[in-house]
Order: sequence, then structure tokens, then C-alpha cells
Amino acid sequence: MTILQSIAVIFIGLASGMVVSGAVFAFIAAIGVVPRMAKRTATPECIVIYEEAIIWGGIFGASAMIIDWRLPSWPVAAGLVGIFGGVFFGVLAMSLAETLDVLPILSKRLAIKEGVFWFVLAIAMGKMAGSLLYFIVSGFYTPQG
Repeated sequence: MTILQSIAVIFIGLASGMVVSGAVFAFIAAIGVVPRMAKRTATPECIVIYEEAIIWGGIFGASAMIIDWRLPSWPVAAGLVGIFGGVFFGVLAMSLAETLDVLPILSKRLAIKEGVFWFVLAIAMGKMAGSLLYFIVSGFYTPQG
């Protein structure tokens, strides 16, 4: 591969990454994750911090695909990263569901009048149980190819 081809590949890769990350951040902004999180936690003064955390998390996550980051494998640190990641994806999923009015439609279709909290909690616990099976049980998933 010539130097010009390498430069073109680098440029195309960076440009594609910027477009995709811009679309992801636009999606997060469009469904209103940050304002909802600030409203639920009664911390509207921290919106800028939430936005910065999402941006830096995206940058770190994207760079982790390219650079082989090695973090110390402390169980507490791994647990905190897992909890923060789970909270973020839970908030993202609930914001998307709330934006699309999934829960009111689902509760109406299933004739659930009370206990929506328990219904959502059951979904979250099922997701957690599946994740624990995937990550803790050795040999549960073997990639093909």
C-alpha cells in the first residue's frame, strides 16, 4: 500500500467514524436522555457535566477500538465501570421507550392497570440475569469463525 493510499484510508476511516459518532450523539440528544436524567435526579445544573461525560465516554470507547487500552483489573473498578455502563444503557433504553410511548401502549395492550413499576423491574432483572450468565458462566458463548 502506498503512502497516498494509506492517507486516503486513514481519512475515510476518520470521516466515517465522525459521521457515525455524530449520528449517535444526535440520536442521544433527540430522545432527550440528558434533560430527562437531570430532571429525574433533580440536578439541572449538571447538564453540561452529563453531556461532557457522554462525549468523553464516546471518545474513550472509540479509541479503545483502535488502541489496546489496559486498565488495572481491580474488581471494584470493574464493578464500577459495569454499573456506570449499565446505568447509561438503562437510561438510554428507558428514554427511547418513553419517547416512543412503549410503556403506556404495552400496559394498555396487556391490560396492566397497576404495578408498571414491577413490570419494568422484572424486565431489568431479566436483562441483568442474562448479562450475568453471559459474563460469568465460562463457555456460555463461544464466538464462531
